[in-house]
Amino acid sequence: MAAKEHQFDISAKLDMQEMKNAVIQAQKEIDNRYDFKGISKEIDLNIGAKTLILVSSSDNKIDAMMDILISKMNKRGISINSLEEIKKEDSSGGNRKYTFKIVDSIEKDEAKKIQTEIKNLKLKVTAVNQGDEIRVTGKNIDDLQTIMKHLRSLELKAPLVFDNFK
Repeated sequence: MAAKEHQFDISAKLDMQEMKNAVIQAQKEIDNRYDFKGISKEIDLNIGAKTLILVSSSDNKIDAMMDILISKMNKRGISINSLEEIKKEDSSGGNRKYTFKIVDSIEKDEAKKIQTEIKNLKLKVTAVNQGDEIRVTGKNIDDLQTIMKHLRSLELKAPLVFDNFK
């Protein structure tokens, strides 16, 4: 890297400990809420399988659980894009079950889209896909900040994290 070059990495890393803390806080709040007394309610975070499962008596209750979880995630700086709904289904005991995938990487198609977006800005930078992250390098620090701002404005599936800014 030349002396005057700057860089940053784009990834979708997720702090699993923070996610776990958000789930624990949400579970505590749900357990103490009057409108959830006496009904089944479950939040199951499986870090190994990268899934989150919500189970309750109705879609409305799961929506309320989701609202609580999202507020706890927001307080911990976790993007809502970290959760991708996979399926809604009936569960045992007349309950409903929602399954979410935890997104903590940028998929190939999305990585290509990000690189295309960077190229379309016509700035003097290079964006190189390095597997689970994209490294952006350029001489002008303002160009790199312009790229970050532009990428934040896009509707992307992955929760983007910008790090190693040098």
